[in-house]
Amino acid sequence: MEIEIYGTGCGNCQALENNAKKAIKELNADAEIVKIQEIDKMFEAGITGTPGLAIDGEIKSMGRIPPVDEIKKWIESKK
Repeated sequence: MEIEIYGTGCGNCQALENNAKKAIKELNADAEIVKIQEIDKMFEAGITGTPGLAIDGEIKSMGRIPPVDEIKKWIESKK
């Protein structure tokens, strides 16, 4: 499973990455985090607000920091 974090590295983007890492750890999920910081790649993916999160290419959130429990539900639905 690939979890993409879209953002320029700001505090909100880092908070989202931390929540995603926590969710992966709590679920003991086989997932890799990929950070995408290039603006053109964000637009290509359909991200119009950062931070953004996608799982296996499917956008799950943008412009907000979803809590760990919400990210865990998304990961579990992909298993």
